[in-house]
Amino acid sequence: MKASKFALIIFIVICQILIIKCIFPQEMSSTENISEEPLMPVRNVIATDTPNDDGKSITIRWSVSMKDSKVKQYSILRSTSSTGGFYEVGQVPRGVNRYVDEDNIIRGVEYYYIIRAIDEKGNKIDSEVSGAVKATAQWFNKDYKFIAIAVVVFGGIIVYCIYSARRGKEFFIRRISGIEAVDEAIGRATEMGRPILYLTGLSGLGDISTLASLNILSRVARKAAEYDTPLILPGYDSFVTVVEREIVKSAHIDAGKPDTYKEDNIYFVSDDQFAYVGAVNGIMMREKPAAIFYMGFFYAESLLLAETGNATGAIQIAGTDSDAQLPFFIAACDYTLIGEELYAASAYLAREPLLLGSLKGQDWSKLLLMVAIFLGVLMESFGTRFGSSFFHWVTKFFSGH
Repeated sequence: MKASKFALIIFIVICQILIIKCIFPQEMSSTENISEEPLMPVRNVIATDTPNDDGKSITIRWSVSMKDSKVKQYSILRSTSSTGGFYEVGQVPRGVNRYVDEDNIIRGVEYYYIIRAIDEKGNKIDSEVSGAVKATAQWFNKDYKFIAIAVVVFGGIIVYCIYSARRGKEFFIRRISGIEAVDEAIGRATEMGRPILYLTGLSGLGDISTLASLNILSRVARKAAEYDTPLILPGYDSFVTVVEREIVKSAHIDAGKPDTYKEDNIYFVSDDQFAYVGAVNGIMMREKPAAIFYMGFFYAESLLLAETGNATGAIQIAGTDSDAQLPFFIAACDYTLIGEELYAASAYLAREPLLLGSLKGQDWSKLLLMVAIFLGVLMESFGTRFGSSFFHWVTKFFSGH
């Protein structure tokens, strides 16, 4: 009885195996015979000129394929004819429906585009040809409208201040101890019968700090000429040295003492940084100047110069817009003009309407900019808190978006 049951179970298992072998191969073959769903082309291809540019790009947008999940990438094809001659200019992955073509776009030339969908197996299908499009340059970039407004407003303020200064309006400039000490330093050198050493830094005429230094030099040279005090200017840049000679010569002429001008006191030394520093330190130790001016842009030599000058007992006045060198001048000099104080010093001493007007115009512009920043923060805060679209609109306008 047990043997018959065991045989029956074996028979049933064998039958099930045979049924499985017969059924599943048929199902597999039937699934293989089912044809794969074809790729669907991209729709609604629209090519337009990219706004707010210089006419060197075209933006293409499209609706992705209805079978986007089967797409590996989209290839962007371009031609100057709608009938043929298309070639690839770019690729984007699936899901992306925008491309900016910047590949050798020529202004005024008509371009046509096709978006080609490509799947993992390399199957391809093209969209319809887009309409013709030409790249054109715009006069204004609307993304920077705030910058245009700022230029007009700040420029108008500066022009008004210069105009007012030329008409004789007195502008208040706060007292800066380093500027007030200029006459004191010149007077000290005169009383001691020792020369004045003036350094315009290690930059050329293209640096704004050098130009500010030359403006200050004109005032120092005028006072030195009036008091018959020798003024020594060792040069690092030969072009700056030529300008220095003309400034000092004009100062002596304006002071009514052209005969006291000594061109030999203004000379070129070296355009090598530390060779120049070594020479100037030697001048300090030999000539023992009573006053030393460091006005302009300086590098690592600032502390070497200031320490040597301090060792001679001279009164030292420095002014630079080099942030890295300010700590050394502050530590070793008697007075230091920090950053924009160097520019203010040239206007303060020269009293030229153009310089005074520019200085006050910049001050008013900075104040206006600070107010705009404060209002922008306030508007953004209120816009976030109360959901006001107006505040957000104003914030986006000022941010240029």
